Amino acid sequence: MLLDLSGYEVEVAYTGRAGVEAAARFRPHAVVCDIGLPELDGYEVARILRARPDTSSARLIAVTGYGRTEDVEKARKAGFHQHLTKPVDPQELLENLVFSR
Repeated sequence: MLLDLSGYEVEVAYTGRAGVEAAARFRPHAVVCDIGLPELDGYEVARILRARPDTSSARLIAVTGYGRTEDVEKARKAGFHQHLTKPVDPQELLENLVFSR
């Protein structure tokens, strides 16, 4: 809702697989992705999106409850540009999306 109210065009998916499929149709400039998703976790979603030509340049932002140093590093290795730990400051999320408009 925050992104929608902030003027972003938003597509929502509730599983990793649905997110990958939505990104293929939607071709987003940015993806905000949870790590703990059913079917495919967020790390796998990021790797798939990075490997596809139509989504490889999307800005990937992990929003997750996993906030240890090793979790941040794992997210970066999977292809995320940013790792935000829940609860996320709404302003911080919006600031991370500015680059993708």
